[in-house]
Amino acid sequence: MRFLMSGVFALIVSATMAIAQPMAPRAGWQVFNTEIAYSDLVSSLEAAIKAEKMGLVTQASASAGAKAQGIDIPGNRVMGVYRNDFARRMLDASFAAGIEAPIRFYITENDNGGARLAWKTPSFVFAPYMEEGGDELRTLAAELDDVFATIAARALAE
Repeated sequence: MRFLMSGVFALIVSATMAIAQPMAPRAGWQVFNTEIAYSDLVSSLEAAIKAEKMGLVTQASASAGAKAQGIDIPGNRVMGVYRNDFARRMLDASFAAGIEAPIRFYITENDNGGARLAWKTPSFVFAPYMEEGGDELRTLAAELDDVFATIAARALAE
């Protein structure tokens, strides 16, 4: 088991070594390269999430994990954001869509000292469930698109 975990960690570290490179445009993603320092953008995003009355449900950082093992890689943090009332509405519309919550922001450190903020739009995340979820899920996804855009705008303005 220990060998397996070491192998998984090595794969994560190898994958995150490329994070400082530019992120190619992708369907359904919003990507903003900034001159804001990585740690400042993390703090600004946390404050923006709270200001929009959303919950920071999960966090993971390959760079923090690597640092704890004496390895230095570019800053990298995934922050899962959601709120219970949205969760209930989502599950009422499509139980299968529950696997997609929380929806995540991705902050990565750039080579120039700035950071990048990226996320998949909720409409894109929930697209595979739209037939099942119908108008209720479409409405929810559109509301969340606005919430996530507002959070990002707040974080990038601070």
